[in-house]
Amino acid sequence: MIHKKYEKIVFAFFMSLIMSFIMSFIITYINLDFVDGFVLIWLEAFIKAFACAFPIIFVIAPVVHKIVHKLIVKI
Repeated sequence: MIHKKYEKIVFAFFMSLIMSFIMSFIITYINLDFVDGFVLIWLEAFIKAFACAFPIIFVIAPVVHKIVHKLIVKI
């Protein structure tokens, strides 16, 4: 198992992996439909999206957590 101190990195990794996987598929489909070579085009888009998404989520997630904590009513 992975140590607790790496939780933010692991979270950013899996969140960016899943989101870029799904979103790159959707956007590739919207732009091209199912054309010949779709899977290769999609996988190229996925790799590029993941390379961008991981550092963005790693930096932005703590900011989003702070915003959410300010908006949530504490009962």
